[in-house]
Amino acid sequence: MNIQSFAMPLAAYVNPTAYGDLAGANLWIWIVSHVFFDQKFITIFSMLFGAGIVLMASRAGDDAAQLHRHRMGWLIVFGLAHAYLLWYGDILFAYAVCGLLVFPLRDRGPRFLLVLAAALIVIGSLATVAFGLSMASVPPTEAAFDSWNPSAETLAREIDAYRGGFVEQLRFRVPEALEFQTLYMILFGVWRVCGVMLLGMALFRLDVLTARRAARVFAALAAGGFASGLPLVIEGVRQNFAHAWSPGYAMFFGTLWNYWGSVAMAIGWTGLLLLLLRLGWLSVAAGALAAVGRMAFTNYILQTIICTTIFYGHGLGWFGSVDRTGQILLVIAICALQLAISPIWLRHFAYGPLEWGWRRLTYGGIRNTAHRMQDSQGR
Repeated sequence: MNIQSFAMPLAAYVNPTAYGDLAGANLWIWIVSHVFFDQKFITIFSMLFGAGIVLMASRAGDDAAQLHRHRMGWLIVFGLAHAYLLWYGDILFAYAVCGLLVFPLRDRGPRFLLVLAAALIVIGSLATVAFGLSMASVPPTEAAFDSWNPSAETLAREIDAYRGGFVEQLRFRVPEALEFQTLYMILFGVWRVCGVMLLGMALFRLDVLTARRAARVFAALAAGGFASGLPLVIEGVRQNFAHAWSPGYAMFFGTLWNYWGSVAMAIGWTGLLLLLLRLGWLSVAAGALAAVGRMAFTNYILQTIICTTIFYGHGLGWFGSVDRTGQILLVIAICALQLAISPIWLRHFAYGPLEWGWRRLTYGGIRNTAHRMQDSQGR
């Protein structure tokens, strides 16, 4: 999904009519990617992040809280560097902040976690409704409209900036990253991300994400998730096109279809993939997929480095010139590359390079803290 944000002006991700050709193959690529992938896989990744908090805390014992603070602190540093130096669409900062917020709840029971997760996700949708109603009562400002459906002049400035050098890119990247990490995060993002992390904690404690449940459980999750989520997402597409992607509807109310549908479909995808694993149907690909997963941090940043080199001015400068059909070809090539190199790397090393660095910084900080405490007690 991120390829659109690397290759095209920011507005094109949320409003597909804002930039580029949207007919023929390009239209169908957008529809398929939006219906089946947009917000679904990042929801799964958020669930896994929450599950990982429970897993790592159980292994860390008495050092769990300190270890987690160090891990999230360094992830904040990585996220800030990623957002402001490379690409505004960073998710690491949000995960680190939300990871700190949900950590105290890691030992609560599945029922409590599920109820609180649902409540937080509801709050995020209510905030969206509130902003939509306020926009309906007060005409949108020119700046708000321009961010949703930019003028030709605005688009040209953004394209020129990202085709330019590092300093020119900063003029657009810094305010965009700052808005994501402040206004959007506080009003919308923190509620959903925290809610989905808690959902992941609950599913881990229910032995869903550990794949220890019976195959029929995963089949039920797959069927229920897709049956409830897919119609919502499809109806959302229909409604947004019926409203001509107008900011008064599509910017807020039009997002709610996928907001809720994506949660259900993420559970559906999870059930389907775990069912296929239990049945042994992914045995050939499981090793390569697991290797990519073990190097998720490295592969995430590597995607940014590859894509910014392709699209930004310090590289090939293709920003704004590759349609969605061409973008999909690049996605396939990058995924194939990472599926190939990740297993090779892990044959020689225990961790990906960024995973190793993050681990060293985390545990090094704890050792230094322990030594200071020992010195203080000695004195």
